[in-house]
Amino acid sequence: MTPKGWILPAAALAAGLAWSGVAQPGARADGVAPAEPVVVELFTAQGCAGCPEANQVVEALADRPGVIALTWPVDYWDYLGWRDTLARPEFTQRQQAYRQALRLRAVATPQVIIDGRRSALATQADALRRAVDEEAERRIFPPELEFRTTGRQVGVGSGRAPSGGADVLAVVFAPGTQVVRVQAGDNRGKSVRHVNVVKRIQRLGAWTGRPALYATPRLRGGEQVAVLVQSRADRRILNAAVR
Repeated sequence: MTPKGWILPAAALAAGLAWSGVAQPGARADGVAPAEPVVVELFTAQGCAGCPEANQVVEALADRPGVIALTWPVDYWDYLGWRDTLARPEFTQRQQAYRQALRLRAVATPQVIIDGRRSALATQADALRRAVDEEAERRIFPPELEFRTTGRQVGVGSGRAPSGGADVLAVVFAPGTQVVRVQAGDNRGKSVRHVNVVKRIQRLGAWTGRPALYATPRLRGGEQVAVLVQSRADRRILNAAVR
């Protein structure tokens, strides 16, 4: 399984980044490209009793054209008796940043954040699909993204930078599913599935609204990278692409 989203072929970055190309895995069967991809971020934990169901809902959504699904395992349920084998503290920090930006009372799992704009219940498949549809209509003239043929650089086009500025982030993930057999805690004895598990995140630089090139991280075997242009202040994701 691979995530859906824009993967644009490289073109010469000239005249202020004159973009060309078509969407690759996000293209519909009728050949019409979808709108800019919607980023669906799932915060989950192997020690969370309600998370396996949510993981399955997001796994099904990850097959949808125009969606980039990313799973962020968090570590704050480790005290319940099972240490999450995929969690990292920085993933918990990312969820906390969303809590502050979206003015949520607390963090919890399972939780889905859509395009950095809104929180959604991951266990309600129909409601989640509707929320993704609504967010797909929001973006107007986002900055274009294009990977160079070398695979070591990504270009971000011009546009209106949000108040407070924006960052270009590289999210390295393992595409497809992983299954972890949980040996203790609330999910003891269960095999918990995850999709597109994030392995690390790296800030590539600031985006000021002007066209710019950024060096992307070196990938290891089987890894993919999602590049996000994200507002610093309100955490909106302006655009995203996968290579």
